[in-house]
Amino acid sequence: VCALGRSPPPRDAVRCQTDGACFSAHLADGSYDVARSDCGRRRGSLAWVSGEPELRLLLGLLEEVRPAPSLFWVGLKRNPFTCTDGGQPLRGFSWEGAGAAPREVPAALGRWVKEPVRSCLIHRCAGLHLAATPDGDPSWGWKE
Repeated sequence: VCALGRSPPPRDAVRCQTDGACFSAHLADGSYDVARSDCGRRRGSLAWVSGEPELRLLLGLLEEVRPAPSLFWVGLKRNPFTCTDGGQPLRGFSWEGAGAAPREVPAALGRWVKEPVRSCLIHRCAGLHLAATPDGDPSWGWKE
């Protein structure tokens, strides 16, 4: 999932916020680094979520382009020497490109499909996982 500037590229699934920020979804198999590079070629970056309105926008976009279950790379990573922290919503992960200052993450964004591996030594990435519930409604969570 890429965060784009104001003019989205044609032929992609795109949703825009009222403030002008746009998100696009691109279907391809690849690593976090490949996804980051692909977003850069589109003059964007991997998306990051700062609140529930952005999350709802992204979930709507992703449900439109791919049925559940699916995993989409977003800019969520944990650097080496940053430990997994089960007491934090993002478990020690942070949004790539969000700047050096830590951002407060709403507790509602702390939903994990599976708890990340407890570690302090290796670089890890997480994506946005969509699943279907028994009643057919989509469910979501972060997945390492």
